[in-house]
Amino acid sequence: MFKKIITFGIGLIVIAIASLIVINLYMCESVSDQIVNESSSFENVDCILVLGAGVKNGQPTPMLSDRLSESVFLYKVNASSRILMSGDHGTKNYDEVNAMKKFAISKGIPTSHIFMDHAGFSTYESIYRAKEIFQAKKIIIVTQEYHLYRALYIANELGVEAVGVSATKRDYGGQFLRDAREFLARGKDFVTCIMKPEPTYLGEEIPVSGNGNITDD
Repeated sequence: MFKKIITFGIGLIVIAIASLIVINLYMCESVSDQIVNESSSFENVDCILVLGAGVKNGQPTPMLSDRLSESVFLYKVNASSRILMSGDHGTKNYDEVNAMKKFAISKGIPTSHIFMDHAGFSTYESIYRAKEIFQAKKIIIVTQEYHLYRALYIANELGVEAVGVSATKRDYGGQFLRDAREFLARGKDFVTCIMKPEPTYLGEEIPVSGNGNITDD
């Protein structure tokens, strides 16, 4: 009996791993042609969506700094006239989005053209809220390449027209662990996109076509 239980458990693990491998391959392949280079032409894009990646002592991490630099570049080549900073500002002591906005302002982006989503607690929630709260139907997603596949897949499943621009500009410490986490996260969000739950917070619409200062806290 004990051996049967062990065998059954091993079988479930094998099936789970195999399923995750298939989901990862499918997710990456299905959006690969939506990852574009920065010289591509963009038309009628509602906003550049920058996904949060952590702050330390109030400053963007190297990974987030590269995402922000890429978004500033895209803004300055007229890819879009609006940038949506989406990240975690769940407590007073942890604030990704204001650090993100300050970075962009320091690079010459008008404050009124920068929107902050204070409740972008996950990739899924950031894209859901970009569509429903900020009324963005056509977006450029900026994050590192390993993360773009899942972000673009979520956008497709939520009915958002999106392309992705990679912000991978260097080697980042701990990438092996990020890749392992991403392998699992793709499986989780594959299921999430089937269920399509509402994010932690919704609220009144804040069209990204307006004045970003309305999102200041």
